[in-house]
Amino acid sequence: MSLKYQYSDNELKELLDSIVIQIDTREQKNYHITDYLDKKKVSYKSMKLDHGDYGAYIPKNEELGILRDTHIPVYIERKNSIDELASSIKKRTRFENELIRSQKSNFLILVEDGEGYEKLINSDYKSNYNARALLGSLKTFEARYGFSSVFVSKTTAPNYIYHHLLYNIRERLT
Repeated sequence: MSLKYQYSDNELKELLDSIVIQIDTREQKNYHITDYLDKKKVSYKSMKLDHGDYGAYIPKNEELGILRDTHIPVYIERKNSIDELASSIKKRTRFENELIRSQKSNFLILVEDGEGYEKLINSDYKSNYNARALLGSLKTFEARYGFSSVFVSKTTAPNYIYHHLLYNIRERLT
């Protein structure tokens, strides 16, 4: 039997309002994401992540019994297009190594293209990767390593990233 501390609604709100979004130091061209976080007054910190481009943690809060920063194992790997996704999957060993490292976490691949899945299955991308093979590789990796992929527009990606991390943390706290 596992026991969890039951936070009051006010305590839970305080904890969730304090989360810090982690941004991998190698992440590039993400001003639309940091601008969104700035507008929403969400804290973020650039740091090296072992896998993924985005993660989150709850900062130390001694009043609520959190004696040190608490890192939550949820990560998002952002791809800016189907072509970047295809390029990553083509580099199978490197891509698979990242998936292996991420297995003990809640891991998600986010592709910034709201029509990305349709483009993927219709070969509407620059890569010479066969659409059926690309889809097969992606879905095989998802099944093998227990992650999901989502396709969202660049304009909604910052909102998706923030809320995906927020609600994964909330679920762990309740």
